[in-house]
Amino acid sequence: VQLQASGGGSVQPGGSLRLSCAASGSIFSVNAMAWFRQAPGTQREMVAEFTKWNRINYGNFVKGRFSVSRDGPKNTLYLQMNDLKPEDTAMYYCYRKDYAFGAEYEYWGQGTLVTVSS
Repeated sequence: VQLQASGGGSVQPGGSLRLSCAASGSIFSVNAMAWFRQAPGTQREMVAEFTKWNRINYGNFVKGRFSVSRDGPKNTLYLQMNDLKPEDTAMYYCYRKDYAFGAEYEYWGQGTLVTVSS
């Protein structure tokens, strides 16, 4: 499975970005997908996720500013980020876990950089 993330860039505080993550390859219908982020010197943290039961969860820091969605037939995950703050600056990674044959298969995308600065 390959995960291709895109949509990062540089914006001013208060701006918006929309990230996309397209999954391709030998994918399974029972899966979870998520966005994580990691700033220099910090641990990777979950931003937003769709669980295998299609439940949506957000990191505590999101506070209503971000919205995650997915296009099932296209196996694409989106993250709409509004009201961006300098502390949102990080590399954003797409993550996927497939469930099949009693096993779990995890994949990471290459990351897309988000920079929020005035």
